[in-house]
Amino acid sequence: MNMPQVKTEKAKAVAMPQPAPAVVLPLEIKRSQLGEKILARLGDIAARVIPPVVVIAIALIVWELLCRKAGATLPPPSRVLKETRELILDPFFDRGGIDRGLFWHLSASLQRVALGYALASIVGVALGTLVGQSMWAMRGLDPIFQVLRTVPPLAWLPLSLAAFRDGQPSAIFVIFITAIWPVIINTAVGIRNIPQDYRNVAKVLRLNQLEFFWKIMVPSAAPYIFTGLRIGIGLSWLAIVAAEMLIGGVGIGFFIWDAWNSSHISEIILALIYVGIIGFVLDRMVAGVSSLVTRGTAAN
Repeated sequence: MNMPQVKTEKAKAVAMPQPAPAVVLPLEIKRSQLGEKILARLGDIAARVIPPVVVIAIALIVWELLCRKAGATLPPPSRVLKETRELILDPFFDRGGIDRGLFWHLSASLQRVALGYALASIVGVALGTLVGQSMWAMRGLDPIFQVLRTVPPLAWLPLSLAAFRDGQPSAIFVIFITAIWPVIINTAVGIRNIPQDYRNVAKVLRLNQLEFFWKIMVPSAAPYIFTGLRIGIGLSWLAIVAAEMLIGGVGIGFFIWDAWNSSHISEIILALIYVGIIGFVLDRMVAGVSSLVTRGTAAN
């Protein structure tokens, strides 16, 4: 007797509409993808930042423990921070003469590096192109370059002081003569490694020397050129610090030497930290320009 009623209930159950599947809107998809990209980016940043931070923290702790012992000749980080607080908080003070904040010393050094490095880059690329393009120039100039590049940078300083009779151009010349050799050598190697197919195309297109230089030479040799420029900027920053210790005046090198004569070891440590940071920034700047010009074909 109950069979028709059961069938009717089953038919109603079958006839009832099923819930439609959830539809994911394009906006939700975009938000999900954006969230994944942000998380991936944050993870990449953390992977780059956390390891050096941990290493620096461990080094500071070890330094603090070692230099707190009786008889330690170097100050611990806590004492360095205490004794150089004024230099850190007010790097722009100028009381006249050499009594200036670190900003002015670093600024003077960077100006010398900029002039000397710019001259080395221009002359180095030009000479490197000549040596790489001409066999006669390579045979005549390359042995001379190989000999001169082994001369220590500071060995040029007395000669430059005798020639210029002034500390400013002498320091710039030391930077120039220090930075130019890696630029010349790497540029010459890059020019010599230009594929012969590119040269054949230039002959077919009948490119003149200037067009060949800009359209063939520079793009092909750019990774080598920027490798030399990166080495050169590092050597320039090393050379200026050493040169300024001898020429006097305003500059981070002279600041370090004056602090040593005054037995201000904490100031020397602070200056070295700034020197290292600025050297790193200069290298990354050249590396960034290299990546833009060479589109990532140069090693960073």
